[in-house]
Order: sequence, then structure tokens, then C-alpha cells
Amino acid sequence: MEPDLFTAAAEDRQEKDPSSSPLAVRMRPRVLDEVVGQQHLLKPGSPLRRLVEGSGGPAGASSVILWGPPGTGKTTLAYVVSKATNKRFVELSAITAGVKEVRAVIESARRATGGFGKETVLFLDEIHRFSKAQQDSLLPAVENRWVTLIAATTENPYFSIISPLLSRSLLLTLEPLTDDDLRDLLRRALTDERGLGGAVTLPEDAEAHLLRIAGGDARRALTALEAAAGAALATHEAEITLETVEATVDRAAVKYDRDGDQHYDVASALIKSIRGSDVDAALHYLARMIEAGEDPRFIARRLMISASEDIGLADHTALPTAVAAAQAVAMIGFPEAALTLSHATIALALAPKSNAATLAISAAQEDVRKGLAGPVPAHLRDGHYKGAAKLGHAQGYVYPHDVQGGIAAQQYAPDAVRDRLYYTPTRHGAEARYADVVERVRERLGRTSQGADPS
Repeated sequence: MEPDLFTAAAEDRQEKDPSSSPLAVRMRPRVLDEVVGQQHLLKPGSPLRRLVEGSGGPAGASSVILWGPPGTGKTTLAYVVSKATNKRFVELSAITAGVKEVRAVIESARRATGGFGKETVLFLDEIHRFSKAQQDSLLPAVENRWVTLIAATTENPYFSIISPLLSRSLLLTLEPLTDDDLRDLLRRALTDERGLGGAVTLPEDAEAHLLRIAGGDARRALTALEAAAGAALATHEAEITLETVEATVDRAAVKYDRDGDQHYDVASALIKSIRGSDVDAALHYLARMIEAGEDPRFIARRLMISASEDIGLADHTALPTAVAAAQAVAMIGFPEAALTLSHATIALALAPKSNAATLAISAAQEDVRKGLAGPVPAHLRDGHYKGAAKLGHAQGYVYPHDVQGGIAAQQYAPDAVRDRLYYTPTRHGAEARYADVVERVRERLGRTSQGADPS
């Protein structure tokens, strides 16, 4: 192992005085069996396990790119590889290293391979901070397997890493740690001699608050635990109370059960506040969900539903805004995702409202459930296959683009619902334009009969 992040001096100092290192460092897993979460990446035969086990030969372990939110174990997995493998292990950070350092590692790796038959594993943290030219410098080494690259990034690699490097590596996605994963980690840190060694206890309410604070981030969970434990021990307390956790991390415990009534009540209040155009109330409920550690993807899904259910065509930008927010949240995670969710919530709350799209599909579905369907009119059926013409399919169909105005006055709906009018646009916002359009189109199509009221 090269003397860099995981240096022999640092390890020696940690062994002599464990308290000199942060709790998150002291509790870093030494073997794969101590790793919490990410079990989908550690199955027998997986690239990471083969790296740890030193599998080689003509089908040796490939270079890998680890993509995931902070605190999910990217550096930890690299550290386990460094401790377990017999290969040379070199660590660089894209924050401080450049092409010169990368080339030096590659040249050293070539000498080690040629002279001693010793393979090299290069761990490159924050690879998304490397420029295109810097990433290009890795290509020959990865392609010729002079080094086995383990690169870590919190950014979407399809945007931040060059295609040639992606194509030469396996992309492994790390998921946010679950509450169960973090609970195991906290309890291990409380009792393990490398951690707090049983010096303090952690009641359930304080543990639950630490889990909410962590938001799937192991490093954040252990840092908060260390701060709270230090405060408790400083006052000769044997228990880390909820009040102590609140005081040390400066975040009040939010009464919110992600698996209980509060989860659904607050989510419901968020959507109803958006529907009611109360932007301030909507932001309050959004903040409660964020502070309680709610999954940002759940919030984003609710916003996408709201965009169609309560706004629809009154503001045709609402749904794209909500979808973009969901995509951004999936890429960046908390804490920055709070900004994106706020952006979308404000836009939806202040948008003009219409539930016309909701009522339209509900009415259409209700008719279908009642059996009002019937065969597709013959002229609308597929006429591309041999024999379709003999069946009368597509015969008499009028191609709208051949008609002035682009609207062909012919029957489109089955006989059973030919007079049903499902969509009743409002005059709110941009939907007023659609109201004018649908009126003109229906008149052109001869669809003026209301039939039974679908609502």
C-alpha cells in the first residue's frame, strides 16, 4: 500500500491512541463481513468481492466506478480492498491530485507489474472533479490493466465521467443506507472497543432521532453519535438522552413516524396546501418532511401526482417542473435536494389550478368499467397487414393531414360512447386556451351532444 490516505503512520497512531481519530474512522469496517448495506454489490463473484479476494487470471476483476450519495460506503469499500488484497493499493483524491500524480502512479504500477508481478489498485476519490483531460490520462492504464481502478463519485457518472472511461469500467450504484443498516452501525459503535466501548447507552427515542438526522449517511450518523456521546460523558451522564442529541446537533426532533399516521397526514397536508395555493403552509409541511428524514423520492413522487391531479393544463409547465425535480432529487440527494423540492413546491402552489384532467380520465374509466366500450370503428383499425382490406379495416379512413385545418370529421369513438364528452376544461390559467380549442374541434367533428353527464 502506498503511503497516502491509508498510511502506515496513521494506522500506527490510531492503534496507539484510538481516540485521536473520529468515530467514523475508528468504526470503518476492516473486512467485508463488517460492511453494512450494499449487499447487492457484495454477492459471491461480484467485482468488489473478487477484488477483495484477489481473484485474477484472464478474467481478473474489472475496474469499477462507485456511484452513490455521501456516507454510503464508497471509501469504506476501497479501504476494505486495501486491507484484504495482496495488491499494491494507491489512493488519490481528485481534489488535490492532477495528471502529474496520476501518471506517476501509472508508471510506478507498470514497473511493479513488470519487475515484481505485483498488481496495483488505484482508488480515486471524487473522480467527477477531474477534467476531461485528467480523466483521459487514466485510459491507457485501465485499458491495459496496468492498474485496477476504483473510482468514487457522488455525481451522476453519465454527466461527470467521460464515455471512454465508463465503457472500460463497471458502474456500481450504492444505495442510501436503510434505518436498519444505520441502527446496526450505531449499536456496534456503542459497544465496540474501537468505538465507545459501552461507555454510554442510547435510548430508542434518541436513536430514532439520530437515524432521522443521518438521512442514510453512515458518516453523518456516527459523527452525530460521537458529538452526543461526548456531551453526555462531559456531564458524567451514562445515557445519551434525546435532549442531549438535540442540543449537540442543533436539530429538534420532529414528531413524525415514517411508517405511521404522521407520514400520511403530513404528506396529505402538503398536497392539500398546494391544491389550496397556500405556498407558506406547503413549505412548512415540506420542511417537516425533510427535517424528519423523509425519503426525498417519496416527496418528489407526490409532487408529480399533484401536478397532474390539481393543476393539469392550467399550467402546462407544472408536470415538467415536478418531473425535473424528481430526476434532480435522484441525482443529488439531501441536503441539496431540499432546494429542488422547495423550487417545485413553490411553483405548484402558485400555479393556477384545474382538476379537469383528473375528472376526464375518471369519467372515461367509469364508462369502461360499466361496459361502455364496443369495437373500434372499422376505419380506425390497423390496415397494414395482409388481408386487412378484405376485412374492411382502415377502409374509408380520412388522413387528417390531407384535410384543410388538419381536422378530419369522422367517427373516432366506439358507438357506445360516441356522444360522451369527458374533458371539461376550466378557464383557469393556460387551460382557457384549451377550452377555446376543444370547443372549436368538437364543433368541427360534429360532437356537440353532451349525452349522459360523465361527471
